[in-house]
Amino acid sequence: MKSRIKKISIAIILILFIAIQFFDVMPNYVAETSKNAIEKHYSVPQNVQQILKTSCYDCHSNNTVYPWYSKVQPVKWWLANHINDGKRHLNFDKFGTYPKDKKLQKLDEVAETVNADEMPLSSYTVIHTQAKLSAEQKSLIQSWVKSMKGQINKEILVR
Repeated sequence: MKSRIKKISIAIILILFIAIQFFDVMPNYVAETSKNAIEKHYSVPQNVQQILKTSCYDCHSNNTVYPWYSKVQPVKWWLANHINDGKRHLNFDKFGTYPKDKKLQKLDEVAETVNADEMPLSSYTVIHTQAKLSAEQKSLIQSWVKSMKGQINKEILVR
């Protein structure tokens, strides 16, 4: 009897696993860079831009580079939720639309979370080892944030 219940349970789990594969999510990808992307409005040095693309943009832009395992549910749902949550906090592709105070606040958050090793998330860097930031990269981010805040403050004074 126990053996039969176990086989039925396994069959149900397998059927459910197969069934959920047909429920898709909208991919986080657009063909061209947004006109509101941070690099369209502000000076982002190439080395900083590369760090952002490698360590931040998968969750904080409108373009995610999806790994192979993202095609399997429920991982696809988990990633979509994670990406949407990241974009709610900061979307580099919408940075140009943020008001001055929000831009400055988001830059402060970038500096704080990078300095505290909160970003990129450890759950991300376990698989994406190239996204883990070195001390030198963290320093570059800190300097860039300081420079960006100066650009934003000057921009507001000019207007």
